[in-house]
Amino acid sequence: MTEQEVTEIVAAVLAEQKRLHKDDIDDIVLRTIVTMLTSFGIEEEDRVELRADFVHLRKWRKSVEQTQSLTIKVVVTAIVSGIVGACWLGFKTLVGK
Repeated sequence: MTEQEVTEIVAAVLAEQKRLHKDDIDDIVLRTIVTMLTSFGIEEEDRVELRADFVHLRKWRKSVEQTQSLTIKVVVTAIVSGIVGACWLGFKTLVGK
């Protein structure tokens, strides 16, 4: 056996061990996530409903953000309109005398 063949065999064995180790880690992570979700009362079969809930929450959050932005614009418009109206009335009163 040449040194090149030994190096190739060692590299192949190490690559296989790494792949197996990665598969083990993936399995452990998946089991951990499932266990955590189950402890929160979310069953593995409820994925579709959970996704729909998150979609609904995102829509709700975006609508609330849009409402807040619109509310700020309405308040600023009302304040500016009030100030302009008060100035106009003051000007009319001043000119009317």
